[in-house]
Amino acid sequence: MGLISLLWGILALLWMILALIPLLGWGNWFLIPFAAVGAVIAALGILFTHPTKRGRAWAGLVLNGIVVVVGIVRLGLGGGIV
Repeated sequence: MGLISLLWGILALLWMILALIPLLGWGNWFLIPFAAVGAVIAALGILFTHPTKRGRAWAGLVLNGIVVVVGIVRLGLGGGIV
């Protein structure tokens, strides 16, 4: 699960970079739930993985958390929050 969450986080990070482009900010509405699912997968990976092999899951959790925070801030700045 650690590798899946890490790849999910990398994909979400690339999507976030694309959504930072003006007129593509609507992608944040889909990006935030996508990254939240990745964070849940990472949390499950941390929970069910041996303590010495949790590095990928932690990295996935951090990446997905950063993407969620940046997406929320971007929606707030762009007036996307109704």
